Amino acid sequence: MNNAERDVEKDSIVRYNAKERINHWLVAITFVVLALSGLALFHPAMFWLTFVLGGGTWTRILHPFIGLVMFVCFAILALGFWRYNLIEKNDIAWLKGIREVVGNREQNLPPVGRYNGGQKLLFWIMIACMIGLLLSGIVIWRAWFSWLFPLFVIRVAVVLHALCGFLLIVGIVVHIYAAIWIKGTVGAMTRGTVSRAWARKHHPAWYRNMTDE
Repeated sequence: MNNAERDVEKDSIVRYNAKERINHWLVAITFVVLALSGLALFHPAMFWLTFVLGGGTWTRILHPFIGLVMFVCFAILALGFWRYNLIEKNDIAWLKGIREVVGNREQNLPPVGRYNGGQKLLFWIMIACMIGLLLSGIVIWRAWFSWLFPLFVIRVAVVLHALCGFLLIVGIVVHIYAAIWIKGTVGAMTRGTVSRAWARKHHPAWYRNMTDE
């Protein structure tokens, strides 16, 4: 019995195994904590959000360490999924036909594999943002590393950190909205499986590959 056969049952298909789901939720939880604490450090009007980590002092101490945890977890996730997110010709056509997707007319577009063009684009944007956050975060991490860099570099790093953080927050909001909008998607990351009908409709090429139909 091959891997595809083990992942396909009578009425459902395994989309994510337990390790992948646990890792995803670790990234999600650390992201929420970092987004709130990062906003608290970004502007005085949002300083009240430091309650998430127990106040201003603890926020300044814990924020970068939690950032490292998120980066490591995301790196593991990215290493496991990058091959499924290589952008191909069909993905470009899918992105150009986004109105068909919004209008629930996906049958008019090229068949989608495990991930569609939008998911793949977001995947690479997230990788770029994660790397940007890591590098800029190291530069501004007081008092561990910031003393190693001139003031100009630190200022640039602060702007880059804020920009990457903003793009990542926007990307995750879109990710969550899309998951809720397409019924059955959230279940894939909670119970690990999707229905055959869901797979056939939203990811037909992946469905055929998994079922040999």
